[in-house]
Amino acid sequence: MSDTPDSAVRTYTEQHRAAFLDDLAEWLRIPSVSAQPEHDGDVRRSAEWLSGKLADTGFPVTEIWETPGAPAVFAEWPSEDPDAPVVLVYGHHDVQPAAREDGWSTDPFEPVIRDGRMYGRGAADDKGQVFFHTLGVRAHLAATGRTAPAVHLKLLVEGEEESGSPHFRALAEERSARLAADVVIVSDTGMWDENTPTVCTGMRGLAECEIELHGPDQDIHSGSFGGAVPNPATALARLVAALHDTDGRVAVPGFYDGVTELTETERALFAELPFDEDTWLRTASSRATAGEAGYSTLERVWARPTAEVNGIGGGYQGAGSKTVIPSSALAKLSFRLVAGQDPERIQEAVRAWAESRVPAGVRHRITFAPATRPCLTPLDHPALQAVARAMGRAFGTKILFTREGGSGPAADLQDVLGAPVLFLGISVPSDGWHGPDEKVELDLLLKGVETTAHLWGELADALR
Repeated sequence: MSDTPDSAVRTYTEQHRAAFLDDLAEWLRIPSVSAQPEHDGDVRRSAEWLSGKLADTGFPVTEIWETPGAPAVFAEWPSEDPDAPVVLVYGHHDVQPAAREDGWSTDPFEPVIRDGRMYGRGAADDKGQVFFHTLGVRAHLAATGRTAPAVHLKLLVEGEEESGSPHFRALAEERSARLAADVVIVSDTGMWDENTPTVCTGMRGLAECEIELHGPDQDIHSGSFGGAVPNPATALARLVAALHDTDGRVAVPGFYDGVTELTETERALFAELPFDEDTWLRTASSRATAGEAGYSTLERVWARPTAEVNGIGGGYQGAGSKTVIPSSALAKLSFRLVAGQDPERIQEAVRAWAESRVPAGVRHRITFAPATRPCLTPLDHPALQAVARAMGRAFGTKILFTREGGSGPAADLQDVLGAPVLFLGISVPSDGWHGPDEKVELDLLLKGVETTAHLWGELADALR
């Protein structure tokens, strides 16, 4: 265990709570909406505000890194120990669009505190979770008597995450030498719920494609030609129907090659979570669960690869009937990938599988979007255990483990830097990311501060 005194961290955090929240509210007032060009200046103002605040915190290096889109912020605080491990913290300072007429109770860019919660766009996603690192590192120094962190600390806070991070990988590759780290901490995530602190151990990757099938050069009469020429809509329906077998497994040959299987320990830890399937179904606006046989709902969402039909169409879809053989049909597919799967190999396998099912006389085009790699840190990794210990000290309770079913830019950092990715977040499902009345629980936000105050010593000990 790190020698950071828990009581000293808590005392320092409480003493500086009011000023910390005032600063966060000031940042939240900047409408840094990366998706809306009219807010380009606000996104830049947000980057400049953060850069200045990190300098005020004590970071000797703060820089604004330009991209073809919105700017990112980089900061660095070397440890006095030349052999200290290097830690890179990732987050983002841009936010989702928000307007009062979307259903907000108050102006989304005029934060308010009610009932122990701060409401405002970005309060949880992700400004609040980036900002707790500023007070956390100061509490770490105050409690230990250090003048620099126990680790060589770096921050990278991008400005385009809410727009799909279109320039992030190129930025990471271009600046890889400056970003080099022994471990990456992602503070753009959350916990199971208010009473169940958890650490996420990984995220799935993503591959997406469009499959277009073309038959006749134009729609043709189904009475004159039906049954005698291939129908691209029928061919597409057969292809999509063949995507899974009767056990819910993806039927593309080679799809599961290399998949990192769940361990019995992980399955037992997932089972410890207070998961209620009926409640989950209501959240999913669905009436029954489905998926790969032999796995629980959480295992399917977090740790198994999937194939989904995101859209399908072709031919006449207006009112009444139009008896034609359509000229073309289109399907959009997405594949969530888990550790051990290579997106490029998955793309090759899907292409070969789809092409083998296209009948003679039907032309096809298969187009893939840029893929995202999965990331996973093993439960026994010393850095992951350090995060769990730090969070356990802050929350005073056992820390459980989750994964994320979605995908994000964290995998790019793992891929480019070759460093394990760890997730540290205190947001909870009720925080309402991307929706009206987004908020953050203030007590949890301060637990995030305490966690980071303990984390740097824990990581310094674990990674020596």
